[in-house]
Amino acid sequence: MINPIANLYAPPASPETTGDNNLNKDAFMQLLVAQMKNQDPTEPTSNEQFIAQLAQFSSLEEMQGVNENLVAMAALNQGNALMSQLTNASTLIGNNVTYTDEYGTEISGEVEAVRLEGGQAVLQVDGATVPLSAVSEVTGDGESAEGDSGENSDG
Repeated sequence: MINPIANLYAPPASPETTGDNNLNKDAFMQLLVAQMKNQDPTEPTSNEQFIAQLAQFSSLEEMQGVNENLVAMAALNQGNALMSQLTNASTLIGNNVTYTDEYGTEISGEVEAVRLEGGQAVLQVDGATVPLSAVSEVTGDGESAEGDSGENSDG
């Protein structure tokens, strides 16, 4: 004869391994349900223990939500930083800049365009691609500066 009570105390089936050692909220809920199914009916788990486990589960869900929000916020901040860098660099268009090339030579020229490459602003200076970080000096457009001084001497 089969003893139905003996089946209550049988160990739960071992979970299938998927190669992922991280426990997620689904695994936590499966463990909680398995615990409830397999508890000793003569000594059931106390309400306080279940409440503590549910609080842990709720805390886990909240932490996952916070983590997702932090990741999204970091991506947004990175995008904002790139746009800010591009916007700031675009104010240099039409100005003369002095920069140091890869050989250590200082070169001056007019900024023709600005673009993002590899997450950094680069300038197009007289046909050459120049990283913004290589710029050592920015001066106004030579023609407008001469025009300003000419107007002042005439007045």
